[in-house]
Amino acid sequence: MAVTPWGPDFAGLARQDPELAGIILSEIDRVSGGLQLIAAENYASPAVLAALASPLANKYAEGYPGARHHGGCEIVDIAERVAQDRAKALFGAEHANVQPHSGSSAVLAAYAALLRPGDTVLAMALPHGGHLTHGSPANFSGRWFDFIGYGVDPATGLIDYEQLRGLAHAHRPKAIVCGSISYPRHLDYAAFRAVADEVGAYLIADAAHSIGLVAGKAAPSPVPYADVVCATTHKVLRGPRGGMLLCGAELAERVDRAVFPFTQGGAQMHSVAAKAVAFGEAAAPAFTAYARRVVANARLLADALVGEGLAVTTGGTDTHMITADPAPLGLDGRTAKGRCAAAGIVLDTCALASATDPRGCVKGLRLGTAAVTTQGMGAPEMERIANLMGTVLRDEGVVREKVAELAGRFPPYPDEGRIMQPSEGVGRL
Repeated sequence: MAVTPWGPDFAGLARQDPELAGIILSEIDRVSGGLQLIAAENYASPAVLAALASPLANKYAEGYPGARHHGGCEIVDIAERVAQDRAKALFGAEHANVQPHSGSSAVLAAYAALLRPGDTVLAMALPHGGHLTHGSPANFSGRWFDFIGYGVDPATGLIDYEQLRGLAHAHRPKAIVCGSISYPRHLDYAAFRAVADEVGAYLIADAAHSIGLVAGKAAPSPVPYADVVCATTHKVLRGPRGGMLLCGAELAERVDRAVFPFTQGGAQMHSVAAKAVAFGEAAAPAFTAYARRVVANARLLADALVGEGLAVTTGGTDTHMITADPAPLGLDGRTAKGRCAAAGIVLDTCALASATDPRGCVKGLRLGTAAVTTQGMGAPEMERIANLMGTVLRDEGVVREKVAELAGRFPPYPDEGRIMQPSEGVGRL
């Protein structure tokens, strides 16, 4: 059976269900014809996708290796142990739980392991870059816990650690969460640990965005400092969409019981196997080089965007992520995102703390370089991307064809033309 990046038998799918095969081909057309700059996205490796499409998807496996609620788990037990061992070795953790279905599921489990409803939690305020699971009233976190938000200095965009310390001493939280969806600088985990110790709080690191850079030795690790680390396995890490938890041996049982049976049922064993593949790939020297290229590209792109007239927050980036304010070009984030999307440049908006906005929050742009780096782009392409963005944001011309030409030179899966020949009756959207 021929294995392709999209599964073991795409031709068979095309024959049986041409409608869905056409949708898949249309998605490939979409990503191949534009620039994917969403900071939370990347292209999973062909080996990861092959594991996702494996027969392990069939197995029901409630519980943990050696203690399942279903029979016939001998093989998937091995797969999960491999994933656990690889994660522990990759991140230097004493314990790894690889079952969370998403990053949000991992955060939910961390809260369930350490907190009780009504407990006070200190986390980054949502207008300053906090995640939904950091206290949004629309999310379980905001409904079940009393969240206090710390933020960034509006003038610099950097975390105000003195404010953090003051809030911690004033509110005596049960836990402090460090992590953000739009903070482009490295976190000072030692400072967070010190504050947590001063007030007797647990420290939970939400490393969803940074964990791939940690794996590639391009960012500091939260593992030596945090009681529990929550993370995703996609983004820079290039694994399947999913989550994981890392912790010390003393919290292992509490964390495991918080995942199963408290917050989830059966593990998705094909996803667990794909996580194992991703951890194995991330342990190779090539991934370290890749992670460093991701950061180098982000820094180059940030500098080039400044040259195009955007205000890049914090003056640059340490990571794969850039946050920028298009206000100097006379645009808000929503309008700027729409113009970029029309040109085939896909990115996100985000909240930005602003010293000039009396409401304390303006809409900016959030973009990342993980996906374009996976495609093989480098310094010349970062300059070109910034120029294309500047042109479309200043409304100086149509760049859609130029975007498509650039993207077309760097296909995300170079062999797709050979292995994805559409069958008769399969039509793209």
